[in-house]
Parts: sequence; C-alpha cells; structure tokens
Amino acid sequence: MLPSTTGAGAGTPRFDAGRPCLDLLATAHPAEHLLTPAALRDWITTTSLVPPGTPLAHVDATWLTPFRELRDCTALLIEAHLRAGGTPAEDPALAHLNAHARPAPPAPHALRAPDGTLVRTLRTPPTCTALLAALARDAVDLLTDPAARTGLRRCEGDTCPLVYLDTSRGRRRRWCSSEMCGNRERVARHRRRAAALART
Repeated sequence: MLPSTTGAGAGTPRFDAGRPCLDLLATAHPAEHLLTPAALRDWITTTSLVPPGTPLAHVDATWLTPFRELRDCTALLIEAHLRAGGTPAEDPALAHLNAHARPAPPAPHALRAPDGTLVRTLRTPPTCTALLAALARDAVDLLTDPAARTGLRRCEGDTCPLVYLDTSRGRRRRWCSSEMCGNRERVARHRRRAAALART
C-alpha cells in the first residue's frame, strides 16, 4: 500500500489505502491534486473504479468540483468516526454522501478476450454521476460495517494525515507506507540515538 505518482506529468498520487473512498482522500495531501481533468483521469484509471483501458476522454472540468466535494464530505465523516465524537442527526456531510450513493454505479460488462478468458469492461464510458455513486457507496459500506470501521487508522507519521484500512495481522500497522512514513520515522529515530550518543 504505497503512495506513488502516476500519469504523464499530472502528478496525481496513487495511494492504495484499502478502499477507493479512502484513496480519494489522499488526493488532498500534501496539496490539492485534482486540479485538472487530466489529473482526475489519471486518478480514476489507477483505482479499481474502472477496468483498465476504460475510455475517459469525456472527463472534463465540470467533474472536478463534485469529486472534491464528495472527498471533503467523506473526510468529515471519517474524521467523526476516528474522533469517536459523533455528529448531529442533521448531518450535511452524511446527506451529501447519501445523495451521491443513490444513482447506479457503472454497470460491469463481461467480454471474452482473444484467448477465451472473460475480462471485465464497462458497456459504455462511465458518467461522472455513476463514478461518484461508486465512491459514495464504497464509503457507505465502509462506514456502516462495524468490522471494517475498526480497521480505520490514521498514519502515525509526523504531519501525515492519510487514513487507511488496517488489514494487517494483529492490526499492528502504524504508517500509510512503511517505505515512506515508516522509513522517515526510522531515520529520525536513528538520528536521535546518534545525537544522544554524541552528547555523552
């Protein structure tokens, strides 16, 4: 589960947090990444939202605000869960999430490949509404599943706000990425020990 950069110059991060709705939250860290249609196309193609090769040329600037708004309301609901403080019954973020979850997500379509195996495709290019529905339904599933909710974690790295689903054995995972935040922590710990030894 590593943050990485994908796309031809778009700089859109790919963070495999364990759920597409959590991957979407990472597009705001460390700064806004969903600034252009190309960046959004790159992000969509690196998630499990659409099969590889799905046409996305129709993604335009009108898609950016709805994706960012869904991300922001999902983040508020995840934060409320992690703080365990609860939210008001009349919760605008929850209403926004539920509204996006109502339409149908993209319909999968099985296609036989030249070698005879079946591959997943979409019958038609996905609409903005359908992709938002898929993300919103993923967030609803996560937030209403008691077992899944217990696996939500915030990275323990300094200044890293990323949230992931901890599916490790014993739920002992501490960082969004052992190779990034985990390695930074190990380096910092080594420097602190070296500095302490130098003072003795």
